[in-house]
Amino acid sequence: MSSLAVLHASQLVTLAGPKRPRVRSEMSELAIVHDGGMLVHDGVIVAIGSSTEIQRSARQSEIVDASGRVVLPGFVDAHAHPVFAGNRLDDFERRARGKTYEQIAAAGGGIWSTVEKTRAASEMDLLNQAKKHANWFLECGTTTVEAKSGYGLTLEDELKMLRVIRQLNEETPVEFVPTFLGAHAVPRECRADEYIDLVIEEMLPAVGAERLAEFCDVFCEHGYFDIEQSRKILAVAKRLGLKLRIHADQLTNSGAAQLAAELEATTADHLEKTDEDGFAAMKASGVQPVLLPGSVYALGSTCYPRAREMIEAGLAVVIATDFNPGSSPSPSMPMMLSLACTQMKMSPAEAIAASTINAAYSLDRGDKIGSLEQGKLANFSIFDCEDYREIAYWFGFSKIHSVYVRGRSVLSRDK
Repeated sequence: MSSLAVLHASQLVTLAGPKRPRVRSEMSELAIVHDGGMLVHDGVIVAIGSSTEIQRSARQSEIVDASGRVVLPGFVDAHAHPVFAGNRLDDFERRARGKTYEQIAAAGGGIWSTVEKTRAASEMDLLNQAKKHANWFLECGTTTVEAKSGYGLTLEDELKMLRVIRQLNEETPVEFVPTFLGAHAVPRECRADEYIDLVIEEMLPAVGAERLAEFCDVFCEHGYFDIEQSRKILAVAKRLGLKLRIHADQLTNSGAAQLAAELEATTADHLEKTDEDGFAAMKASGVQPVLLPGSVYALGSTCYPRAREMIEAGLAVVIATDFNPGSSPSPSMPMMLSLACTQMKMSPAEAIAASTINAAYSLDRGDKIGSLEQGKLANFSIFDCEDYREIAYWFGFSKIHSVYVRGRSVLSRDK
């Protein structure tokens, strides 16, 4: 049996607590153990306590000295697009010159630009680029990532992306949670109704037959898929056994948050334009909001989601990166925490809870990851700082010292 003992953490941020997503004041309760210790056997946490207590049981264990450092559960990034080809540098420059998201898309940029590159790439090309992205996530302290398709928009290319996600789980330490996002945009080569039929009649059954995804997502937005089209796609996905996520109310208040509530989706994501009625509907149906401040920042907007009102309404808020080549080219959860605190007025503790335990529950993994508790996987990061608030306070560079997945070191600044 492999055994690992982490000792003398200045703060062991356990997030021990209710076995469900955290809401309201619970999001500020991090259950920190000072001079904390943790004992791990075969990748699973078997004990949490003071370093003195843990050291008594740590005979023949590998010792990790976390003196002067913070130990935190591995970040759980609950909204990301890590598989794609190329970049969107032209879009970046157009935005710098004042063009909007919609204007860039109309000029041939946006999602379609990445679709063309991803279609042209081989499965191996996509895998190699995505492996680099996996390393980027680890360097930011992230150990679990939701991974969407959506840059293929043909049956063959959507399946290609999902197979790459499956391969990432076999070849990298990061756990990727696959989401089918065939309804990301309507391809240029067909009408919307034709493409929706393709998604429903061919893509979804093929995804289900190969068990390539756990979730189905739709970009419910003006110019992409409207409420009725989104409802049609998601209802079929639900009948096929897929759990639901929705890109909701990013650019307009379309009623997508209410649709997420109606369909009992697991999450509604973005929510920059959602109003109080949307918050109430989500609360009544147990939908978790996934907030993506990186995309607001990268698009040059100031319309951040109303996180404080969501928390006060009792919603189990999640923070994620929306990592993608166009509207949020950052895998850095610490940067998202900084934006959550400075732009959405969440406290550092709330931001930590939103990017660990709440995010884990939004991926149906709250019983295994997201907190440091007995019986959970030993996925954790060690930060080169003494107070967890520094993770959001210092921004623009990584304070990561080391990262462990299932008790195994996968990244260390000492090496």
